Amino acid sequence: MKKVFKVALVALSLIFAGNFAKAQTKIGYLNFQALVSQMPEAQTIKTQLDVFSKQFTDQINSMGTELQTKGADFQKNTASMTDAVRSVKQSELQDLQKRIQDYQTTAQQKYDEKTNELSKPLIEKAKGAITAVAKEKGYTYVFDTATTTLLTSPEGDDLMVPVKAKLGLK
Repeated sequence: MKKVFKVALVALSLIFAGNFAKAQTKIGYLNFQALVSQMPEAQTIKTQLDVFSKQFTDQINSMGTELQTKGADFQKNTASMTDAVRSVKQSELQDLQKRIQDYQTTAQQKYDEKTNELSKPLIEKAKGAITAVAKEKGYTYVFDTATTTLLTSPEGDDLMVPVKAKLGLK
């Protein structure tokens, strides 16, 4: 009889502990990208990135124009060229085309690095506000609705309004 009582007591305590843990879980959600895009610093970053990318775009356009000019000249004069000259001109065109591709790759890498560099403080600020609101309101989990696809989940609360208030956004 004592053994049955102990087993029942352990089972009841496990049930209550499970319910207590379940009651402690609070879930919230927000669209992180939408939050960041509404921050005033986001527009400043976009402007800086536009200026930064323009220098690359201008250079790529200039190189593309040079390639078109040389290509048209090659097509126009190919019949009058010797095999050696034709081979050299083709090699020059291929080299220019490769330089353009390499430059585009390098430009994209530099743009991505600059984006990360400029966005990092903004993202950290937003994450800090989310963490503070979650802690203040007792949330255990906060999901980003833009990147998380949940097919089913327990009820949650939209934290966009309190986080925006924490950041001073309307």
